[in-house]
Amino acid sequence: MSVIEIKNLTKNYGKSRGIVDVNLNVEQGEIFGFIGPNGAGKSTTIRTLLGLIYPGEGSATIFGKSCIEHPEVRKEVGYLPSEVFYYDGMKVIDLLKYSASFYKKDCTKRIKELAEIMNLDLKKKIDDLSFGNKKKVGIVQGLLHEPKLIILDEPTGGLDPLMQQKFFDLIKQESKKRATVFFSSHILSEVQRMCDRVAFIKEGRIIKIEKMSTLQENNYKKISIEAKSSIPEGYFNIGGVSSLEIKDNRAKFIFNGNVNPVMKKISEIELNNILIEEPDLEEIFMHYYEKED
Repeated sequence: MSVIEIKNLTKNYGKSRGIVDVNLNVEQGEIFGFIGPNGAGKSTTIRTLLGLIYPGEGSATIFGKSCIEHPEVRKEVGYLPSEVFYYDGMKVIDLLKYSASFYKKDCTKRIKELAEIMNLDLKKKIDDLSFGNKKKVGIVQGLLHEPKLIILDEPTGGLDPLMQQKFFDLIKQESKKRATVFFSSHILSEVQRMCDRVAFIKEGRIIKIEKMSTLQENNYKKISIEAKSSIPEGYFNIGGVSSLEIKDNRAKFIFNGNVNPVMKKISEIELNNILIEEPDLEEIFMHYYEKED
């Protein structure tokens, strides 16, 4: 049984975009990346999955149960929303103890452990905290009950690079304990370093689901060439070429497929220089987006 199962999920906001026919499965122990630019439908998918908003069509389940029909299933979920809002007058420790009371177990030791890792002062009042420190409160709040499923929506906003690294280490530790992680982000490098599989969403629709290992295999190459004379505009309009940029005597592009045709085209040009390297996830991501346009 999948930990997360989303079937034909649709949520329409009238003229503004929601999500259309989203299908996803996340297995136990996976760190699953959910990638797309701001406004692509990531938060809408998550909120519908959690039963915080109602779907127009389709279904979404966690551990085989709908959060709308079985709200108790949320006790097994740790959720960090993209924006965190709190009662300003409360102290951090009081807020976290209040959160822990919903899970009917003693989370005192765990709260202290997490606060130490994230360098969070439990005695401070919420309204005295910076945006980054409020985000830390959200992280501790989401993990204090040791959930079996961790849902992270743009989790690193406001965290400095050192805290981001500590946060990623913490999530990896939870994954080693067999927690499942659903990680939504528009920062592709984060997903590249963390995830086992990744789904790309564009304008409310899933356009690709792929294993990270497959994305990073040698079937994609980033090729940059510098010729001795100017390169004709349509010279590299051949199968497998995307993200093509030609300016005067320089060309660069992503290539996927049989390399022989492209190497034949390159061999017919007198070169000053050539560079062939692995593209990063962002460049592969743009390749998928361009194919859909």
